[in-house]
Amino acid sequence: MVPDQLIRAKRDGHALDRDELRAFITGVADGSVADAQVGAFTMAVYLQGMSRDETVTLTLAMRDSGTVLRWADGELPGPALDKHSTGGVGDKVSLMLAPIVAACGGAVPMISGRGLGHGQGTVDKLESIPGYRTDPDEGRFREVVRTVGCAIIGQTAQLAPADRRIYGVRDVTATVESVPLITASILSKKLAAGLGGLVMDTTFGSGAFMTDAARARELATLIAEVATAAGTPTVSLLTDMNECRGRHAGHAVEVREAIAYLRGDGAREPRLHEVTATLAAELLVIGGLATDVTAGLAAVERVLADGSAADRFGRMVAALGGPTDLLERPDHHLTLAPITVPVRAGVTGPSGSSTRAPWAWPSWRWAAATPVPATWSTMVSG
Repeated sequence: MVPDQLIRAKRDGHALDRDELRAFITGVADGSVADAQVGAFTMAVYLQGMSRDETVTLTLAMRDSGTVLRWADGELPGPALDKHSTGGVGDKVSLMLAPIVAACGGAVPMISGRGLGHGQGTVDKLESIPGYRTDPDEGRFREVVRTVGCAIIGQTAQLAPADRRIYGVRDVTATVESVPLITASILSKKLAAGLGGLVMDTTFGSGAFMTDAARARELATLIAEVATAAGTPTVSLLTDMNECRGRHAGHAVEVREAIAYLRGDGAREPRLHEVTATLAAELLVIGGLATDVTAGLAAVERVLADGSAADRFGRMVAALGGPTDLLERPDHHLTLAPITVPVRAGVTGPSGSSTRAPWAWPSWRWAAATPVPATWSTMVSG
């Protein structure tokens, strides 16, 4: 494989040979492909796009550039399941979803990211918990998933190293917005966790990475197609992020809100609850833990009501180095800002109105069935 020939082929709009593309990504990971060539490649993809099959090949090559976790039969308490979100202001869903799915019988080896732009990352939020390790070694990570049912950590140096290098180049070459490159970046890391199913929360609006609903829909569809073609059944939901998700935005205050949500302290914010419960229910269906979404939603409500979801969160925090009494004493462990000032809106917005439109969350759903069908994407009203 000669890198400049592959770059020229994509620049001129040709489909890339599978073996040559995999060899190129191997060169990206081992450093034999120069930064200038990586940049030229990402720009060619940005301008010419990629077919679904090319994106599958790119995703798997990036996944296989580093460690890929394998789970032996019977090693986990249930099917390995995960969720990913394109994020946004106040998006704390992962903090609740992982223990909910674990309490329902799944295993969630969640490898999450840090914040990008104005969105806060799940790893950043968890690091507001004293002692919580977002960087355990692989053995500890596996043990927590086995014994607790869920573990949320950050990306390791061994995980999808080609993605780390490509993303760094995209960030300085104005190619971040390429939908095939976004898809491969997200999925290469997620699929390296050895998943049996994935649910994707693709957000759009003023508080999201993608403000345009049409672009978010394109990404949601491609992720469902590519992940399923790569062997991981996936459902994508498109959700509105024109308002803060939940009542709080910020690291420690979002952890507090997640704890209150899991414990049932007061009424759960309706938009946050609908998104969290629906994503979890879809994941239970994918994993064979619920017959349909209705049954999945009932299971979610059950583990919230009986306290088992909250218990899983507390056990996960303790197992990864955090305090053993975080659920009982969150205010003791989570730092408050030295100065707090209430700021109230001058008018009541739609989330404070009893006439809120019922269509809101999620608005659309995409699923790619497995085995791989001839017609890829199915869209139904949410």
